[in-house]
Amino acid sequence: MQKFLSSLPARLVFSMVIGIAVGCVANIYLMQVVVTIQSILGSFIFFCVPLIIIGFIAPSVARLGQNVSKVLAFAFVLAYVSSIGAAFMSCFSGFEIIPRLNISSSVAQSKALPKAIFELGLPPIMSVMSALVISVLIGVAVCWNKSTTTVSLLEEFHKIILSIVTKIVTPILPFFVAFTFCSLAYEGVVTKQLPVFAIVVLIVIIGHYVWLTVLYTIAAIYSKKNPFRVLKYYAPTYLTAVGTMSSAATLPVALESARKSDVLRKDMVDFGIPLFANIHVCGSVLTEVFFAMVVSQVYYGALPSVETMVLFCLLLGVFAVGAPGVPGGTVIGSLGLIISALGFDNGAISLVLSIFALQDSFGTACNVTGDGALTLILTKFIESHKNDAAGIKAETFN
Repeated sequence: MQKFLSSLPARLVFSMVIGIAVGCVANIYLMQVVVTIQSILGSFIFFCVPLIIIGFIAPSVARLGQNVSKVLAFAFVLAYVSSIGAAFMSCFSGFEIIPRLNISSSVAQSKALPKAIFELGLPPIMSVMSALVISVLIGVAVCWNKSTTTVSLLEEFHKIILSIVTKIVTPILPFFVAFTFCSLAYEGVVTKQLPVFAIVVLIVIIGHYVWLTVLYTIAAIYSKKNPFRVLKYYAPTYLTAVGTMSSAATLPVALESARKSDVLRKDMVDFGIPLFANIHVCGSVLTEVFFAMVVSQVYYGALPSVETMVLFCLLLGVFAVGAPGVPGGTVIGSLGLIISALGFDNGAISLVLSIFALQDSFGTACNVTGDGALTLILTKFIESHKNDAAGIKAETFN
């Protein structure tokens, strides 16, 4: 029992409960302190994210050797197909379910958070997408030039970043989760907005579990491995994502969870998990599609046409790349697409943003949990091409 209470999942749940309880009774002065600490912790975590991406992806790409181009292409195809697959499932479910729902068009206004007492001027050294691109470029260039010295340096950098993750970032995550939920409770997101769209949010969360079942079933069939040998380690990752609403902030825990699985290759974990955290948004895309259709029904009295939604789903998978790492990043990153493809005005857009925020954490949790299934597929893909255990002296594909 003591071991469970000291585990990361227990600490995360405890952090959520405490955060909500404090947020429900907090006054503006206490919330100034909460917002300030949340801002400081968030600044530090997001400062570390580009370093984590470079420290894990660049060495992993370098290890792939001659297989790098095909593995990267396969990973991107996996992420995109998963995202648009979730989008189409949500779309066609929406055409069947939404006309039968009686949904209120009003959303309770949230209480404004006070400004932070001060902010920590600690911007990331580069954006998430910049870190992803430079990691891939460095790794590919190392493979092309067979730079063994640089490979050694990247491996050392990987160990340094791993130490930062395990000794600093992971221990402060429960505190960041607590302050995040405290802010949500104070704003009224938990107590006021949730009842309005409870049924819609519930449908979407069920959709997340359905899509995760599809992903892990496909992974099991393709890899011929038991998917529960991956899933059973993902509880801390799921809870962290629920608490932080960010795949980037969840990255340290996701890496730790995936590395415990005995059916995932460690080099594929170090390569796939950070990569998919930045390009795989199945849960967020599923959510946005369904909510956009709900808002269309509420505001305009009709659902978009099938042709419009098909185009929207296909393009959304592209727009969403790079959105992970920012709470609400998928819907914010695709606002231009919502306006141009669906024709939403400011009122409809505000409603999409409001109800998306209600479940953003669960969408993120679906994203990062689905990364485990894609990494299992990636592991089988690389093993089927007879890559060696370390992945450094890879054979060419047949």
